[in-house]
Amino acid sequence: MILSNIRHYSPQEIKTNLLSGLTVALAMVPEAIAFALIAHVSPLTGLYAAFIVALITSAFGGRPGMISGAAGALAVVMVALVVQHGVEYLFATVVLMGLLQILFAVAKLGKFIRMVPHPVMLGFVNGLAIVIFLAQFGHFKTVAADGTTTWMSGNALYLMMALIAVTIAIIYLLPKLTKAIPSTLAAIAAVSFGVGFFNIDTKTVGDLGSIAGGLPSFHLPNVPFNFETLKIVFPYALILAAIGLIETLLTLNLIDDMTDTRGKPNRESMAQGAANVVTGFFGGMGGCAMIGQSMINVNNGALKRLSGIATALFLISFILFASKWIEMIPLAALIGVMFVVAEKTFEWGSFRLFGKVPKQDVFVGLLVGGVTVIADLAIAVILGVIVSALVFAWEHAKQISANSHVDDNGWKIYELKGSLFFASIAAFQNIFNPSNDPDDVVIDFKNAKVVDHSALAAIDGLAVRYQTAGKKLHLKHLSADCLELLDNAKGMIEVNVI
Repeated sequence: MILSNIRHYSPQEIKTNLLSGLTVALAMVPEAIAFALIAHVSPLTGLYAAFIVALITSAFGGRPGMISGAAGALAVVMVALVVQHGVEYLFATVVLMGLLQILFAVAKLGKFIRMVPHPVMLGFVNGLAIVIFLAQFGHFKTVAADGTTTWMSGNALYLMMALIAVTIAIIYLLPKLTKAIPSTLAAIAAVSFGVGFFNIDTKTVGDLGSIAGGLPSFHLPNVPFNFETLKIVFPYALILAAIGLIETLLTLNLIDDMTDTRGKPNRESMAQGAANVVTGFFGGMGGCAMIGQSMINVNNGALKRLSGIATALFLISFILFASKWIEMIPLAALIGVMFVVAEKTFEWGSFRLFGKVPKQDVFVGLLVGGVTVIADLAIAVILGVIVSALVFAWEHAKQISANSHVDDNGWKIYELKGSLFFASIAAFQNIFNPSNDPDDVVIDFKNAKVVDHSALAAIDGLAVRYQTAGKKLHLKHLSADCLELLDNAKGMIEVNVI
């Protein structure tokens, strides 16, 4: 099926996707190593995860063009598990994480990502752009023989900054001259050639750790298969599965918006889960969608499955055949690429929204972005959705109102407007005055909507208030399903009067 699709690609599409895959693979190497070190596992553990997850999700996922691999958002959660219990428990956790993601896909829950409000999406994108930007400064540190870490200074720092500037300049200026090759790939190649030709002493990929190795081999996690192990790994697996799916599905949404296409969230969730199960059995640390690498790919115009498959194949080729050369790539070139990714990912237009959109939406966007930077992506998104829901409820609660008048029969008519639900009950109850109303009162629900059980309870309670005052309450234009659920009011109210 995949080969059949590739046969329908034009020569230009094949070229674009292959070159973009190479560019993305080069950009993934230092990040996979860095994330592995954060999680206290070997560099190859991160690289194997990047290869396996990228290959499976690109081949079978629901969002062609999106790149997945070892991710920092997952690495920070893994640290405590690895330190306390060892890497074998991590492999078991990654397998369980994948199974949980598969269950999520089987239950077809991916569609609910469409419920994430736009301010939350803006906060997510801007927060991750800042995270990508700040993460690069870790490469400006040097580790002494005694393990102490210091910031680069002097000529080493100036040289690093100069190489980064050259990289950024090539990325932005080359497309004005030619688009024959991706400018990011050209920048990495040009800076790498310059450093090698002039024998410039600067930090390289090899300074992070060796990437030389063989093919990943099947490996059952060496842990006891009992309930005690499950108690250890399940909480981590649940958190990792949630973070991975949230980052993946939000990235899918972002690419959908950028390309005006529609991905398949459930299919992507299934592929992510399968990829994590496989990587757990082959010595990888698991992964999810990577917004930085995905942005490189999309900005290169690579929107086919071939780009992700090529990324994975280039990665494993680096490990097997080209580790010596890849380790010579200056970190400055890859840092420059990621700085550009951060700049292009950040939604600069969001600043123009200040004063033009409701203040609550601005607050939600800033909240999600801030929490993403200082805490955790999953917490940020969940918090943003909750706050957005509360704001929505609060605003709609204030919209309940009623026009009232007394008809020729002396009955008082309340024409209710708005939504009656848990948050608007207090305002609903304050509209009525049983002690001063006439003996017969009509509430017309023609322009109102009864939303939840709390609203029905409020109607029941209002009926009791009028009964206590010795008066009759009538309901008009109330739906049949609401009538069936009324309790106290059933015996007290004449419903749907004319």
